[in-house]
Amino acid sequence: MSDRTRDLFDAASAGDADAVRTALDAGADIEARGDGGMTALVAATKANNVDAARALIEAGADVNAKDDIQDSAYLYAGARGHDAILRSALANGADLASTNRFGGTALIPASERGLLSTIDILLEAGVDPNHVNDLNWTALHEAIVLGDGSDTYVEVVRALIDGGADITIRDGDGVLPHDLAAARGYDGIAALLERR
Repeated sequence: MSDRTRDLFDAASAGDADAVRTALDAGADIEARGDGGMTALVAATKANNVDAARALIEAGADVNAKDDIQDSAYLYAGARGHDAILRSALANGADLASTNRFGGTALIPASERGLLSTIDILLEAGVDPNHVNDLNWTALHEAIVLGDGSDTYVEVVRALIDGGADITIRDGDGVLPHDLAAARGYDGIAALLERR
């Protein structure tokens, strides 16, 4: 890795957008790979360095380039609720069908984590709410199985349903979302699914 490219990674990791631009102007390789196969954009995204990530995206960094564990800037921003970076990625060619190491779209981990604003952004962008990951779960399944049944997760389930989630898709064991919620005592979610 050249010194200029090393400077780019340092700037991205530190969140210094001006230094990112300086390194790029000096000839740094915007798609070079560093630790863990990360591009500078993935490094900036994982640190939630919004200004540095935007500078990289504006300079043409690939928002879909994945590191060694299959995280791209787009997927990671969606999974972690880094909404500012997510919006920039979506405006600059994010592949809505791309999947993480679990075979899931960005919507699935966002739903697992109860990231309502992120879920709204992803659904509005057109991410498939019925994509099934390698665990045989949709975003709806993950919100129920890995969520805590709180009011936040009731709203997540409502957003997913309003966004087109099919409540009749069964998990890998053949269990419906309603029954998953009922078995966990998540009465608010179960009631919402019953009404739908």
